Amino acid sequence: MRPYHNKVNTSRYITPEGRTHLSEELSYLWKVKRPQVTQAVAEAAAMGDRSENAEYIYGKRQLRQIDSRMRFLTKRLDELIVVDRPPDDTSKIFFGAWVGLEGPDGKLLRYRIVGPDEFDPKRGFISIDSPMAKALLRKTEGDEVVVIRPNGTEVFVVTSVGYEMQK
Repeated sequence: MRPYHNKVNTSRYITPEGRTHLSEELSYLWKVKRPQVTQAVAEAAAMGDRSENAEYIYGKRQLRQIDSRMRFLTKRLDELIVVDRPPDDTSKIFFGAWVGLEGPDGKLLRYRIVGPDEFDPKRGFISIDSPMAKALLRKTEGDEVVVIRPNGTEVFVVTSVGYEMQK
C-alpha cells in the first residue's frame, strides 16, 4: 500500500492512467483482498481464544489497514482532477510533460511530471509537488533550471519537452 499524503502540500492533479490505477487498487481491495482477509479472520475466530490467537489479531489489523486505505482512496478519487489533454502551449513544461534534462555531470535524464499519487522514480515519474518539478514548470527547451535539493543546489539544462505517451 502506498503512503498517505499530507493534504496541505498535495496537489489534486492526476493523469488518466494514474486515476485508473487508483480505481483498480480500490476495486481490488474491496472485491478481492478484503473478502480474503475477512474469511481468514472468521476462520481464526472459530479456533477459540481470540486474545492469544496471532492469526486473528493480525487479520483484524490487516482489515483496519485495508479499510483505512479504502476510505482514503474513495475520498481521494472524489477530489482528484484528471488532466487528460496537453496544455495549449506544448513548448513549455506543465503537468504531464515528459522532460529531458542534462545534469551538471553531463548525464541525460528523462522525467514525467505526474500527480503525487502516481510518482514512481523507477519509471521516471516525479511528483508535481517535488522540488525538481516545481523548478521545471513553465520552462522550455534550452532553459537552465536551478533545483534546490536537500543535498545542495544543482543546475540542469532542459533538452526536450513533450506530451506524447511513452513507456
